[in-house]
Amino acid sequence: MKPILAPALVPALALAAFGLMLAGCGLQPLYTGGGAGVVATTLTQVEVAPIQGKSGWLMSTALSDRLQAGKTTPLYRLEVRLDDRISGLGVRRDNSVARERRTLRARYQLIDLANGTVLLDATAGSDAGIDAVGSEYATIAAENTALERLSGIVADQIVSRVALYVRRTAPKAP
Repeated sequence: MKPILAPALVPALALAAFGLMLAGCGLQPLYTGGGAGVVATTLTQVEVAPIQGKSGWLMSTALSDRLQAGKTTPLYRLEVRLDDRISGLGVRRDNSVARERRTLRARYQLIDLANGTVLLDATAGSDAGIDAVGSEYATIAAENTALERLSGIVADQIVSRVALYVRRTAPKAP
């Protein structure tokens, strides 16, 4: 008995069927058009307002890198207020802290520079656990590393949310 389909066609047909199912679910790529698409070009038009402190500098840098800010004339401004906290969790017998949690929360607003309208008002945040070891230098280094990592994570969340906003409000292509 001969096979109905050639074995080489089975993966191609499965891929085609998957593509049809995916198209039917309504999912669309966020960055349609790549670097020339509406989302990517709009993100380059967002300027990041200055943010106070070391955590603010890290966040501002992370956001500017992700948004590719400064490449075009800004049409929007992203204002961010940070809440950076370190709290002790575990306590040793000598009453010293054994573990810390660093929490970075951001409240951000996307503002239209043409009329001052707040287009998006949301929050983002993340936290990291830190082992407080016997060396104060090592603990401070771990706290700083956690802040750098958290700044990147929260910046990713903010940029993703702004990109989703742009995608949802962009005019539909004919």
